[in-house]
Amino acid sequence: MTTVAPDSSTTTEHTVGQSQGRVIMQRLVRNKTAMASLVLLAFIFVFSVSAIGLGPIPGWWKYDYVTPTPAFEGGRPTLSLIPGEGFGLGEHPFGQNRIGVDYFAMTMRGVQNSFLVIILLAGVGTILGTVVGALAGYYRGWIDALLMRVTDVFIVIPAIVVGAVVGRMTGGLGVHWLAITLGLVTWMGIARLVRAEFLSLREREFVEAARVAGASDMRIIFKHILPNAVGVVIVAASLLAAAAILLETALSFLGYGIRAPESSLGLLVSQNQSAFATRPWLFWFPAAFIVLPALMINFVGDGLRDAFDPRQKRFSVRRTKELPAGKEQRQ
Repeated sequence: MTTVAPDSSTTTEHTVGQSQGRVIMQRLVRNKTAMASLVLLAFIFVFSVSAIGLGPIPGWWKYDYVTPTPAFEGGRPTLSLIPGEGFGLGEHPFGQNRIGVDYFAMTMRGVQNSFLVIILLAGVGTILGTVVGALAGYYRGWIDALLMRVTDVFIVIPAIVVGAVVGRMTGGLGVHWLAITLGLVTWMGIARLVRAEFLSLREREFVEAARVAGASDMRIIFKHILPNAVGVVIVAASLLAAAAILLETALSFLGYGIRAPESSLGLLVSQNQSAFATRPWLFWFPAAFIVLPALMINFVGDGLRDAFDPRQKRFSVRRTKELPAGKEQRQ
């Protein structure tokens, strides 16, 4: 009798005993759109840091984002992507603004500030929203009613209005304080999602077993229930991160966010909107770096949602045909 070795790909697909984290990671890696978006996001951030530096880290670009230089070719962009025709960045790849400051350096600084806002705002908003939603969903009763009424008060106020007030008070203090303060007023969506998840999970058998074993409420919340709700938290955090860059851009455009001499993508668009017809590159370059990260973060969020959703296990016709008859019946 001839023994046929099992196909390696089939064995890999049906490996038993994998941890939940490994299964989620495999699903995320198989999502080409999400992985490509994640790689592009990392590339944009690393490129901006390596170009003009960050803090004590020096950059390879020779101009900074505040010092004017003599006008070069009328301030037009010198970037060329056509091989054989001056291919490369040139002297001023994104051109120069009205007073001669290198626009490439200003845009890269705006990208750095946008990523800083994303990290701080999403981090603060996620932590605060998770804590509020967890306490409301677990304890219910008057604690739930109080926390949700506070959440409702913040929700009914338009985010741009709250952001304008916050930006007016903290915009001149620096991007760090602006991002942290905005995070304190953008947690409501995550709080409601986490509360709904906790209301469902608190009735499960493993929670009752933990109570019988004498576990404290804080241990049950953060050691037993929260790890099972982490998928909702991560996906909601990715959506908040995408909204963060748009909120910061809108506030800077209106003059309530990051202010000169710092650079912001929204501030660059605002400062040069009158030159759109004559010098459109002053508008298009920062606009592109506003749209791209926001779009990539949404793609990553979609990939995380699919990876954490157990119903996303897709049916494969090819694998079904390759399975032996007996194993196919058991499937």
